[in-house]
Amino acid sequence: MNSEGLILMFLLGVALVGLAVIFSSIVPHKTKNKQKSEPYESGVPTIGKTWIQFNVGYYLFAIIFLVFAVEAVFLFPWAVVMRGMVEDGLGMIAFAEVVIFCIILGLGLLYAWKKQALKWE
Repeated sequence: MNSEGLILMFLLGVALVGLAVIFSSIVPHKTKNKQKSEPYESGVPTIGKTWIQFNVGYYLFAIIFLVFAVEAVFLFPWAVVMRGMVEDGLGMIAFAEVVIFCIILGLGLLYAWKKQALKWE
């Protein structure tokens, strides 16, 4: 893409965001009442203190799960097209790249294991 196209895309993005902001400030809300402006909590009134602190381990566990979900997303298409790569002579190169990819992710898992990020308490 040339620089004129890039500038045009940037200006188009800025214009669309600007139009959305202007449109949302012009169009009023249909009803204004106290209940509608409260945060939605599944319709059940809260009991007691609503601001509680969660264990950071839950977030670490979720991030590690996402890393391995992304790994699966990358490995599945690679496995599907591997037969074509072998026929084209790229099989060993592609295999080496995936092995390096898995080693890096395995080192990340080992690090998380050593830091006890996988303990569910």
